[in-house]
Amino acid sequence: MSYRDKQYETVLLSFEDPNIAIVQINRPKAFNAVNEKLLDETFEILDGIHHDKEVRALIICGNENAFAAGADIKAVKDLDAFGAHAFIDKVHKTIFAIEDNSKPVIAAVNGLALGGGLELVMACDIRIVGEAATFGMPEINIGVFPGAGGTQRFPRNASICLAKQYIFTGDFFSAAVAEKIGLVNMVVPVAEVMDEARKMAKKLARKSPVAMREAKQNINNSMNVDIKTGSRAEQKSWSMLFSGPDQKEGMYAFIENRRATFTQF
Repeated sequence: MSYRDKQYETVLLSFEDPNIAIVQINRPKAFNAVNEKLLDETFEILDGIHHDKEVRALIICGNENAFAAGADIKAVKDLDAFGAHAFIDKVHKTIFAIEDNSKPVIAAVNGLALGGGLELVMACDIRIVGEAATFGMPEINIGVFPGAGGTQRFPRNASICLAKQYIFTGDFFSAAVAEKIGLVNMVVPVAEVMDEARKMAKKLARKSPVAMREAKQNINNSMNVDIKTGSRAEQKSWSMLFSGPDQKEGMYAFIENRRATFTQF
């Protein structure tokens, strides 16, 4: 059975336009806290979208109260070291399914994005947040620290000193601060978050899927390699685009003063 045809317990899946997928985290009574069921279902959907040629952009959202309030403490409090390791394995698997997805991923954030919720946001490509959103990595207050990439992505997104400040203190911070330090792309009124996310998704869905995929991969790789190695990889990706139809379509459309229609995946 296709992921499109399944009913999920912790995630709502819908499609628009029909090139835009919307994945809504749906554990409202738990402020969308992350448990194993949510991780398993989200990964299955993300993997389906990754291979789905009809989808060209993805929006991940929560509800008005929470994007995701971190790990479900009731579900993880009694784990031993091996159980904790296995749980984080699932979190990493899901987060990398966002970061490495062949489609651009937009986070539409209202309410709380704490701990693992903020780690999910930082794996997304574009982050659009409501002005009342609240961010933080409060794990230090319960005897742990961000274990799903927070110590890695926070300094890469903002700075090492700010990462240490917020991870060491566990302090919350506002949407305005998140924008100021470079964690999010834009802050908009609460009621406009999904509208802005849809606008962005529609814009991205009109671009060449193969060029988008290669651009995303090269940007992600740039965070882990020196500039010469990254530039050589970029050169190979860029050159390979000339073997497919989208490069020809895009350049001829530019010369002919018309909108390009991209088809290559």
